[in-house]
This record gives sequence, C-alpha cells and structure tokens, in this order.
Amino acid sequence: MRLGFIFSLMSFAVIGDFPSSGSASATMSVESKSFKNNEFLAKDYTCDGKDLSPEIHWSFSGKAKTFAIACEDPDAPGGNFVHWIIYNIPGTEKSISTGFPSVKKSGEILQGINDFGRIGYNGPCPPKGKPHRYVFTVYALDFSFKDSGLDIHEFKRLIKGHVVASGSITGLYQRK
Repeated sequence: MRLGFIFSLMSFAVIGDFPSSGSASATMSVESKSFKNNEFLAKDYTCDGKDLSPEIHWSFSGKAKTFAIACEDPDAPGGNFVHWIIYNIPGTEKSISTGFPSVKKSGEILQGINDFGRIGYNGPCPPKGKPHRYVFTVYALDFSFKDSGLDIHEFKRLIKGHVVASGSITGLYQRK
C-alpha cells in the first residue's frame, strides 16, 4: 500500500512539471542569427563589447497569448545568474531583434530586473576561467502580464501553470 501511495505522489510531482495547457502536439524551436546553439557569443553581446541583446527567433506550432524570454547563466559562481527577462511579447511575434532597448516597457513588451539589478539585458560578464553557458529560454504562455520590473522569482511564480511550450538556445562565453 505504501509503495502505491509513493508512486502516486511521484507521478503527481512529475506530471505537475509539465505545461498545464495547450496541445500536447505543439512544438517549439529556438534559434538566433547572432549565434548558433552551443557556440560562442560574439563580444558585442557581452560586457566586454557593446552589451547588445542578441537576436532570438522561434517557431511555435501552437497558439500562445504571449511569449517571454529569460537568459540565465547556470555556471555563475553563486549559482544561476539572470541576464535578461523580457515578457508580454505578443503571440503574433516570433522574434526579438538585436539590441532590444533596456526599458521597462516598449509597446506591449515588458522587461524585468536582471541579477545586475537593472531592467533589460546585460550580457555575459563571467570571471576569468572556464566558459559559461547562457541559456535563452523562450516560453509560450496562455496569459498576459500586467507588471514590468519582475525579478526571476516573481516571473517564474507567475508563469507556473501557464506555459504552453518552451524551447531554448545556449550561447557560450569565456573571459581569459
């Protein structure tokens, strides 16, 4: 009896991590004209260059009310470090251009606070040493946000249960 109960709890926990809405057959792919997956980012997209946000585009076979992008460095010395949170991208859009302005609001699009304590994108700026990964995750969502200036914890709390699909692309950067 206990084993069955534990299995049920484990199943519930696993099922709870999957998107709660949308079609199971919806697919998403994420690419960039600025860099290829698992290849190095050019200096212009980092703190050592112009600190421009890279172009990110996606294809999505389902329907989303809005899209959002979070860029995170899982290799940072203190743990996951957030470089960008941009959300409320209309569901009709399929890209964000290079050098998106670092403002709270641009039309319908809103941006959050990164771990530098700033609104918008701040690129890779790792300590010298091994390469770091910068994961750009695009989320297809079934709702719109109301507030700009969210941090990653508020952002992830709000999207929980509203992710229709997601996909990511990873860029690398290393300071020697």
